[in-house]
Amino acid sequence: MAERSTAAVDVADNSGDEPLTAQADQSTADGVANNRERDTDSDEAQGNPTSEEPGKASPPELHSGHKLARRYRLEECVTRLDGFSSWRAVDEKLRRAVGVHILPSDHTRARSVLAAARSSALLGDPRFVQVLDAVEENDLVYVVHEWLPDATELTALLASGPLEVYDAYQMVSQVASAMAAAHREGLAHLRLSPNAVLRTSTGQWRIRGLAVNAALRGISSDTPQRTDTEAIGALLYAALTQRWPYESDAHGLAGLPKDIGLIPPDQVRAGVHRGLSELAMRALANDGATASRHESPCTTPEELVKAIGEMPRIRPPEPVYTTPPEYQRTAYQQGAYGRPAPRPGVTQPVPTPPPPLQSRTGKALKWSVSALLIAALGLGSWQLADALMERGGKADDQNQTQTTDGGEKGPKAPVAGKPVSIVGARDFDPFGDQSEKPSQIKNVYDDSPSTYWQTDYYYSSDFGRLKSGVGVIVDLGKVQQVGKVTVSFVGSTSVELRSAGKDATTEPASFDAYSKVAEGSGTTVELKPGKALQSRYLLVWLTDLPMQSDGQWRGRLADIKVTS
Repeated sequence: MAERSTAAVDVADNSGDEPLTAQADQSTADGVANNRERDTDSDEAQGNPTSEEPGKASPPELHSGHKLARRYRLEECVTRLDGFSSWRAVDEKLRRAVGVHILPSDHTRARSVLAAARSSALLGDPRFVQVLDAVEENDLVYVVHEWLPDATELTALLASGPLEVYDAYQMVSQVASAMAAAHREGLAHLRLSPNAVLRTSTGQWRIRGLAVNAALRGISSDTPQRTDTEAIGALLYAALTQRWPYESDAHGLAGLPKDIGLIPPDQVRAGVHRGLSELAMRALANDGATASRHESPCTTPEELVKAIGEMPRIRPPEPVYTTPPEYQRTAYQQGAYGRPAPRPGVTQPVPTPPPPLQSRTGKALKWSVSALLIAALGLGSWQLADALMERGGKADDQNQTQTTDGGEKGPKAPVAGKPVSIVGARDFDPFGDQSEKPSQIKNVYDDSPSTYWQTDYYYSSDFGRLKSGVGVIVDLGKVQQVGKVTVSFVGSTSVELRSAGKDATTEPASFDAYSKVAEGSGTTVELKPGKALQSRYLLVWLTDLPMQSDGQWRGRLADIKVTS
């Protein structure tokens, strides 16, 4: 689909600086503007020029308490500039907070705002703040979108310092993959800044402002993919260094020192991850100075996603457990409740407990228990002797063995399936970055239930709706009869058994090459094919993950056993 140079819906974008966007009339050979916008919304509100002359229409006279469509009650105006205003509102029908952008229907950009909002709503990607409604009514055009009270802007996160390495890695991975999906549908952002990137309370990164925010401000670009890719590079640079990668200060961040040019993040701040530093330089427009390895620059979000996938995976930090304080007994547990506390240095007399069961009631209780024990022993001895005598009488009448006419013994028990050895295994992530904890894969067939292979962590049991599953491919060495596969998990997990079939002589790399033969869920799952199965390669495919004790959704596969 052709790229569409529209931009984004912004939830209360009143914090500031224009992001890295390209103006069409000042583009260079590769379409990236040399003179980037630096005006803030507050500057615009004071009368400074914007990217386009404001429309003739004045902002509609609205106030707190005004209702749109008898449903959306305006609560607080968060932005008012260039002929439009943005509000925090309440959807009285669904009883939830929403954001609303409002402008007159005769505004010069009203038609483009409506078109951008409706295109964004059709995308329906949960990684973006969703457009809920786009309406023209009573001489007004308004766009309603999600309001995320539990989310924090990247701007606010960077106010206290740069992000941790794993957080920066997750941010650029999720933002790049989301923008790649948007550009595949022809949608661009063009105002992708720290104000437009939010981290929710669950740790998920979301982007606000797809397709409407630039339309509200009349921003366009001849090369929207390059513009958004450079903006992602600037976000990563800021996350690693707490500096804006240009000389001018922006978004509450100090710019780089003047006259030194664009230097890699690991030269700005000590301890910056080398791979992420090079990735930021590859995404930024810097005249080919992409990093020490001189990798080719990334000019589209899709290329950036591919470059991230080629990096070694950055693991989350191990949780830090603090030693609980030593248990202190309370005064009540010590038997001092209601008594004065002992004075320090004074030895307190310890009362001698009375001897047990010395009263008349205690003596009677002892004799009763003794009588019951004697009676029980006598009854038990009598029953044991009777059973032995009865068994001895029957022993002479029974044959020791029963034989058939052929002289063989009676019917044999069915022979249990024989164990099938696993000669190798590997992780299988065809719908992600092709890698899922490969260093732990031997734990699934080491016959030790205390070790396991685990997936990455996700934001929900269905892999954050990012993929249909992950799994482990098991190699049996040769085509063999498979009667049952028993898998053990840490936490109840849904799983499918898939087979490459007996004709597969080499390990298939495609998910479609494996056919489902059984499924189940639990901590120990026996997967039995419905019919005779011969195969060398089996796929244990996890489809629904449990929440582990650390509060994260991840699968942990402890053991795989195959029997014929």
